[in-house]
Parts: sequence; C-alpha cells; structure tokens
Amino acid sequence: MAGHNKWKQIKRKKAVTDSRRASSWTKVIREITVAAKAGGGDPAGNPRLRTAIDAAKAVNMPNDNIDRAIKKGTGDLEGATYEESTYEGYGPGGAAIFIETLTDNANRAVAEIRHAFNRNGGNLGATNSVAWMFERKGQLTLDPTKYHEDQLLEAALEAGAEDIVRDGDVFTVTTAPAMLHTVQDALKDLAIDTESAELTMVPQNMVTVEGADVDAILHLIDVLEELDDVSQVYSNFDIDASQLAETEA
Repeated sequence: MAGHNKWKQIKRKKAVTDSRRASSWTKVIREITVAAKAGGGDPAGNPRLRTAIDAAKAVNMPNDNIDRAIKKGTGDLEGATYEESTYEGYGPGGAAIFIETLTDNANRAVAEIRHAFNRNGGNLGATNSVAWMFERKGQLTLDPTKYHEDQLLEAALEAGAEDIVRDGDVFTVTTAPAMLHTVQDALKDLAIDTESAELTMVPQNMVTVEGADVDAILHLIDVLEELDDVSQVYSNFDIDASQLAETEA
C-alpha cells in the first residue's frame, strides 16, 4: 500500500491550498446523490453516504448543498441521473490504474479517459485487466504524533480493524468495508480522532516505479483526477522515498 498512500499524502497536502473547490464540490455532490439513490438517505444505515457526507464537510460544503444532493438521490428533488462505471489500464512504469466514474454521459467519460492515457504514456485496458489486483476496503488515517502505535493497534483491532501500519506521516487503519464507521466510532469513543475515513480500493501487490516514470505516473493520475466524470483513481505504484521527496520539491 506504500505507493498508493504516498500519493494520498501528496493529495492531502495539496488539498490544504486547493483552489479548485468548485470541481471538488461537483464530484462530492455526485457521490452523495448516487450513494443516497443506492442505499437510502439515512447516513446511519448507509456507510457510503456517511463517507460522502464526511468528504463534503471536509471541503466545507454547506449543509443545504448536502441536503439537496441527498434529496436528488432519494427522488425528493429532480436531478441528473448518474451512471457508475469503472475503467482499467496501465501507466508509466507498468503501474496498474483502476478508475471509478460517476457520469451522465458514458461516451464522454470513456473518450476523455482514453485521451488522458494516450497523451500521458499509459494504455487503457480491457475489463478485469487490473481489477483483480485491488480489493475493496475501508481505511482510516490518523496522526502518528498524537498516539502511541501499541495503544492504537490494540484499540483498532479490538474495534474490529483488520490491520494498522505506519506509512510516512500517517497511521493507516484498514477495515472490512462494512466495518469502517464501526471502527471509526469505537476509536472516537476512546478519544482517538481520525483525519480521514474512506472506502477505497487497496492494491494487493505493488510495482516499483523509478526514474522518469515517477513524474510521468504522478502526472497521469493527476490528469485523470482532474476529469469531471472521474470520482476516484487508484494505483499500485511504489516510489522510493528520496525520489518522491525530490518530486514534491
């Protein structure tokens, strides 16, 4: 998970000064609407919706916007119909890339994704070409300066987590998808706060990316994430810490 989490660390730092809030809100609103449509409008009984609402609050979305998105999903308000699709391929250095989209125009979505791969050293693959390399999980991140690893490990495992590892400047707690918020709430009851909670696709094997391919794979993922129809991008790349530091600089 190292490479994937390192990229998430970069994205988290960028989000502090992210000037593209309108784009972030659009993606979050779509996710709330689809989550509410799929599992109902009550976040207490819909883990995906609760995760989407938490993401909305993290980008300072007003409650009125959140409520409207939920009502569009439940049918109480009219709204666009979004289709969920996934796309798969390979990027520079042989890294596998798995993409989730929410779109009202599937033809546009696949055309833009194919263009991004072709222009940035990647190849769009067939269905199931890389999906088998990833597994759906819940993940929580915590600040390692606030908690002792042994204390956190005991608390997380007792709450039902599958694993906890330190990766750079975060602790990552991994859970079964249905246990994400159960573990989060149990930790909160112990005064252990999480920085983020999400349902994600975790790579089961890693590919080391080196040299010029480092900038290339990071750029491709950035381009894909910029597309309006793309909701999430996952990859199994691993990058040496020193080279990653040079790239960030």
